[in-house]
Amino acid sequence: MSNRYDYDLIALGAGSGGLSVVERAASYGQKCAIVEHRKMGGTCVNVGCVPKKIMWFGASLAHLLDDARGYGFDVKNQGFSWAQLVEKREGYISGINNWYYSHLKELGIDEFKGTASFIDSHHIEIDGKAYSAKHIAIATGTIPIIPEIPGAEHAITSDGFFALNERPDRVAIAGSGYVAVELAGVLNALGCEVTMYLRKSHVLGNFDSMLSNNLFDRLQDSGIHLKTENQILKITKLDDGTLELVDLHDATQSGLDQILFAIGRKPDHNTLNIQNSGVELDDRGFIKTNLYQNTNQAHIFALGDITGRSPLTPVAIAAGRRLADRLYDDQSDRHLDYQNIATVVFSHPPIGTVGLSEEAAIKLYGDRIKVYQTSFTAMYNSISGHPIPTAMKLVCLGDQDKVIGCHIIGPGADEMLQGFAVAVRMGATKQDFDDTVAIHPTSAEELVTMR
Repeated sequence: MSNRYDYDLIALGAGSGGLSVVERAASYGQKCAIVEHRKMGGTCVNVGCVPKKIMWFGASLAHLLDDARGYGFDVKNQGFSWAQLVEKREGYISGINNWYYSHLKELGIDEFKGTASFIDSHHIEIDGKAYSAKHIAIATGTIPIIPEIPGAEHAITSDGFFALNERPDRVAIAGSGYVAVELAGVLNALGCEVTMYLRKSHVLGNFDSMLSNNLFDRLQDSGIHLKTENQILKITKLDDGTLELVDLHDATQSGLDQILFAIGRKPDHNTLNIQNSGVELDDRGFIKTNLYQNTNQAHIFALGDITGRSPLTPVAIAAGRRLADRLYDDQSDRHLDYQNIATVVFSHPPIGTVGLSEEAAIKLYGDRIKVYQTSFTAMYNSISGHPIPTAMKLVCLGDQDKVIGCHIIGPGADEMLQGFAVAVRMGATKQDFDDTVAIHPTSAEELVTMR
């Protein structure tokens, strides 16, 4: 390390991106530090994918109890303790937080608990003290958007959802993306009355229409009330402590315990004094980067959600590790390929998707696209008495029928997709799928027997 700087690398934000880049850089002998003013692990560990998945498991068990009756079990539901589930969830998360602290110490990485801000492009201030670094990685993530409407202070976001110590009885959710449908499914399965306010007539607008349409129907079938082409315009807290909303059509809904906004996220860099760094932002406020995580400042990089590109935990981790490889291990062309990144929506039922949707593929390639799809009721659901549909689609390109999109909705889709994502990334064709001997009886076999 040059004597000019205190550190070779400082990461701003101890989420997936920041942690991955300093861990890998430290393994190459670099002197590193990381700064975080919240809990270690970032959004994913504390108010994102980890606690969400635990709540999803709880909701899935509620469905299993119903299904068990179809298999001959005399299941008597003796009640559900939201508080107990939250206690177990937070204990699990606390263990992850503590592991990170000890792991950073083992690696010799300095951890600062505080708020960082740029002094200039090589210097930051942490709670009144200045530090310098040859390289700086910005990985401060995003925060939920709260609309500027009367009474918005009475609503919560996904962050507030994970702060609930009691189960709400009646909830309104604004939003149609993956966070909205996931939390709606959890709340509904755990006994809440849920109403969703959708700005358009569908959910998951950027996903393949087969997935969107099937999930919309499933949400309705499960008892969730869907208010399409609508939005919440005003919130009032009543004398009894409940909430009342007014929607786009001047209709009111009263007696709500919670109103939750899941309408998107915005970059979290308000405290960074980012203008002092010289880093350029795009028109949405995200940090502009290229495929190598470079900003317009040669020694400043950005990782993860703060870039506005593929806001997924494994993406941030992969990008961070590749950046450290490139900077400190002479892997000069090392970078993340942002194409064909698999995604799962932990809805009920779950969704798995990788590659292009049918709509996006047709827009790019026109009549060179061929689509194979199927829908059926899985054996498990046929017996349970809850015939949840499973649907699958392969989007293929050209004379070779190269698979450029794979989309699944149904029980097991979340675990099923990973292997097929490898196949899509490797350039598998429909014939490769057809030549693969099926595993029977499974739902996954339908992907290699489709006609």
